[in-house]
Amino acid sequence: MAFVTEKHLDDSQVTYKLSPSIKKYTLMDTTFIKNRLGNYELTRILENVPNSGEGPMLKIIVNSDLSGFKLSITDKSGLKNMNIFKSDDNKMIQEKFYFQMNALVDRGVFVKA
Repeated sequence: MAFVTEKHLDDSQVTYKLSPSIKKYTLMDTTFIKNRLGNYELTRILENVPNSGEGPMLKIIVNSDLSGFKLSITDKSGLKNMNIFKSDDNKMIQEKFYFQMNALVDRGVFVKA
């Protein structure tokens, strides 16, 4: 998957864009970790039951020059993309996704398009 400047997940209500005012220290403050390629990576399990360790994985990677990002929701192994917005059974997982993304919007990492 290539780095993009704007991403809309299937059946989601919101499109996310990188904020023009994004800073590297903001990524570090919001628990992004610099990987061996120099990109900033955030992974979160979107659990239906707290502390169960079970649920889809939210993965965000911002490239090192802050010009593009990757955003995906996968199964726990990280190999198969999932659509958490397809079914109302995933209401709690959807709320956790939007909560996480709204926190990143508030911190100036993303803007809603």
